Amino acid sequence: MGRLQEYQVIGRHLPTESNPTPALYRMRIFAPNVVIAKSRFWYFLRGLQKVKKTTGEIVSVNAISEKHPLKVKNFGIWIRYDSRSGTHNMYKEYRETSRTAAVESLYSDMAARHRARFRSIHILKVVELEKTEDIKRPYIKQLVTKNLAFPLPHRIPKIKTSKIFSAKRPSTFA
Repeated sequence: MGRLQEYQVIGRHLPTESNPTPALYRMRIFAPNVVIAKSRFWYFLRGLQKVKKTTGEIVSVNAISEKHPLKVKNFGIWIRYDSRSGTHNMYKEYRETSRTAAVESLYSDMAARHRARFRSIHILKVVELEKTEDIKRPYIKQLVTKNLAFPLPHRIPKIKTSKIFSAKRPSTFA
């Protein structure tokens, strides 16, 4: 599966004589391409409303891009996933540069920790956490402390006098 992209899919029930202007349904879906985004839209809409692909139409599909892709942000993600024993609700936090990167981290994390597949994870809500008070998890809280520094204790300077070709074998042990 390729890198994920965020799509906004808008669809509705087909117009009929009794309902000429049906309600529009909008979803933000994370998928690798447009085809899978449309498929996931119909999957979720079929569960939420009585609308399926044969009785509905997609009005528009737009790819949503990140406003500030180089800024590091904190994200809170609410999910529902199916495990071997049942259905579970979950809230997780990630520190990434974009919503799609946070969701990719979520899928990797859920596959590693819970053996949950892409098909069994339903993303309910993705929120950017602007305030540090909104952060609940300690593994993200430790990264937003003031004057955080990562020391580099064992720095070995490069010697400028080293030759390109050497008569002795290089040592691979530090």
